[in-house]
Amino acid sequence: MKKQIIRFRLNDEPVELLADPAQSLLHLLREELELTGTKEGCGRGECGACTVLLDGRPVNSCLVPAGKVEGKQVITIEGLTRSGEARPLQEAFVAAGAVQCGFCTPGMIISAYALLKANPNPTAAEIRSAISGNLCRCTGYKQIEQAVAMAAQQGRGSSTTTKEN
Repeated sequence: MKKQIIRFRLNDEPVELLADPAQSLLHLLREELELTGTKEGCGRGECGACTVLLDGRPVNSCLVPAGKVEGKQVITIEGLTRSGEARPLQEAFVAAGAVQCGFCTPGMIISAYALLKANPNPTAAEIRSAISGNLCRCTGYKQIEQAVAMAAQQGRGSSTTTKEN
């Protein structure tokens, strides 16, 4: 395990650390940086629980080698809060009953956030497509789709941006 310095922006803050570039971004986030909001469900990129934004695009962090984030921007679920307060998108998930066990919720919210950032007025089909890479075993998708639609209706995306915008 050869380590190297990896520099990137994490939740709009610069990060520089000595790490194994071959380890997954998920491992780096959870074990090295102690950001445990991003979950490991399958470790194979099939469940979406580990979804983060990499340069604005949702990716499965379990599949991204840590060395590939050099010079890039990573946003995790922790990066979507304002001083520890939930964003309207997160509040919509609660209001719509789109959280049960909560395991899939961070990945779902990251995927929904990316959609609303790109398209503040998505159709139901676009919402379903945006969250299609995220598996939920207990809530079901109806409440999640309703939460995303509710957040879109409330802010048309304006209240879902992070501090880098």
